[in-house]
Amino acid sequence: MEAKAEHAGQDVTLAIIAGGGGHRLGGVAKGLLTLEGRPLIERILDLRPRFSEVLLVADNPGAYKAYGLRSVPDLVEGRGAPGGVHAALGAARTPWLFAVGCDMPFVAWQVVRMVLEARAPDVDLVCFEIDRRFEPLLAVYRSSLAQSWGACLAKNPSFGGIFSGFRTRVLPKLRLQEVDPDLRSVVSINGPDDLARWGVQLPAT
Repeated sequence: MEAKAEHAGQDVTLAIIAGGGGHRLGGVAKGLLTLEGRPLIERILDLRPRFSEVLLVADNPGAYKAYGLRSVPDLVEGRGAPGGVHAALGAARTPWLFAVGCDMPFVAWQVVRMVLEARAPDVDLVCFEIDRRFEPLLAVYRSSLAQSWGACLAKNPSFGGIFSGFRTRVLPKLRLQEVDPDLRSVVSINGPDDLARWGVQLPAT
């Protein structure tokens, strides 16, 4: 079982979605926010050895130049996170893609592994549902969805609307709590209140 877990991400690209402008935080690159002295993107990159490749989706990749990541911009502007996932699907070089937000400080491998191991031949994507809300940036997708995803995106639907068109496996909140009792893996830093709540700091200027 442990050997299976170690190899769970070998056919998967880790996509860090960093397209947002961080407007509620003064326009900072949210992946450069720090927690315990480390930029959030570095905390996510701790997962890097588990995956075949890391891909950054960002409209301002220069902010992350020091990390040497292959980067792509949104292909369809103004679609938020669904647009970021679309760009990543089109650029992935592996059969599967695991998407995570650059502003998520607490993503644990045990949680990622649970999602990856829920894949199946008859499944296109796997995500958690927390309190009737999908968690699309802690989810795995078939890269072959790119074209169909783009067609859905043209209609500007929500993630829920897009997911309804694919073979979606939904993992319940209780499954996540098995390995992450406090649901920290789905935390994202969106505004000033989140900085104070989670001990996250703005990057040094």
